[in-house]
Amino acid sequence: MSMRKFFQLAFPLRRRRCFSTQNSAFRSLLDYSGSDLVALVATHLCNCSTVQELNRLYAHVLRTHFFNSNPAPFNWNNIIRSYTRLEAPRNALRIYVLMMGNGVLPDCYTLPIVLKAVSQTFDVKLGKQVHSVGIKIGLQCNEFCETGFLSLYFKAGEFGSARMVFDENPDPKLGSWNAVIGGLSQAGLVRDAIGVFLDMKRRGFAPDGLTMINVTSACGKIGDLNLALQVHKCVFQAEARERTDVLMLNSLIDMYGKCGRLDLAYKVFATMEERNVSSWTSMIVVYGMHGYVREALECFCHMREAGVRPNYVTFIGVLSACVHGGAVREGRFYFDMMKNVYGITPQLQHYGCMVDLLGRAGLLEDARRMVEQMPMKPNSVVWGCLMGACEKYGNVDMAEWVAKHLQELEPWSDGVYVVLSNIYANRGLWKEVERIRSVMEEGKLAKVPAYSLTTNSN
Repeated sequence: MSMRKFFQLAFPLRRRRCFSTQNSAFRSLLDYSGSDLVALVATHLCNCSTVQELNRLYAHVLRTHFFNSNPAPFNWNNIIRSYTRLEAPRNALRIYVLMMGNGVLPDCYTLPIVLKAVSQTFDVKLGKQVHSVGIKIGLQCNEFCETGFLSLYFKAGEFGSARMVFDENPDPKLGSWNAVIGGLSQAGLVRDAIGVFLDMKRRGFAPDGLTMINVTSACGKIGDLNLALQVHKCVFQAEARERTDVLMLNSLIDMYGKCGRLDLAYKVFATMEERNVSSWTSMIVVYGMHGYVREALECFCHMREAGVRPNYVTFIGVLSACVHGGAVREGRFYFDMMKNVYGITPQLQHYGCMVDLLGRAGLLEDARRMVEQMPMKPNSVVWGCLMGACEKYGNVDMAEWVAKHLQELEPWSDGVYVVLSNIYANRGLWKEVERIRSVMEEGKLAKVPAYSLTTNSN
């Protein structure tokens, strides 16, 4: 493909008007050459904050034939990296293809960037082609490239391919071990992740901060306190070798919280020399998940007094704590604070917490208004919370309204019919119970094993 043809495909005519070399920011490039020009282009690329800005710069690079005099992979890598950073992976991959078409082979820095772009597109087939290129040019065992291959395959759920990549390297580096442990943990294969960690230790590798973050996360998922205590010792060892990592300590708080040891979680938190927003949020979430509502809200108050700005995850923790404690007034207050004081736009999780909070308190009309005011479509969890409240308080009219939306959202499930039938039965509406059963039989709906509609248990 010619450079002109690629330029036409990548950037349609209607968007090329703004790519004029008359732009003063890029016209200055014509006054430079050699290493000075390379450095200037790299600086401009780092300063691009939008895809539109990057498109203009890239167009100028093409029009001035920059790559003809500067064909080194470094220059191509910078542009590919910039598009990937701005989450425009298709553009990044087009440039990679153009780079190969111009006879420039990728280096050990190119492939990890390209693999990141591939991961953003979830194009596993293309990822395998990139993997083939890596094998062809002898980079399959490079630590950075191998980590990229492993991460891609784990995200795609191709565990066999990931394991093959790892096993074929006779001398895997720590980054590859971390990629395997993290990939298995995130995929829910927690015991396997811990097994790989123990194997890594047996083979003489000293874990770093990233290793311990992955392992502590795995321990928290299975709630194994004895294993958690052993992992904590490894964290101390990792701290002794490198600078104390706040992320590593945050993961310990989360781990102990999920293992039910709030005292140990607080001990880690209290002894931290530096606390970021994630540290405070982790502690708030730990208190909230175990029903310590007052402690969670006090922790949030102390966080604000310490001058740490909460983020949207912090407010999910705060609102979840309000749900567990039935703190309606506080929940409304913090929901408004999030919007009006911190300018954080509520996400689906925030609305879900509020619907659950209001529904549990019997404020079904308020909960319905919250659902109707949501700027996004409610998911099955939100509808399920409201359905659970209808069951708890026996509100037939609203249950029928919720059931209609749930049935549209999940037509394959009969969970909504089961709950609606229970509501009718509790109100003595036996004709309606028979009607629901007839609907289920006519639709040949069968109860999905181990599946039930999300409803409140209390």
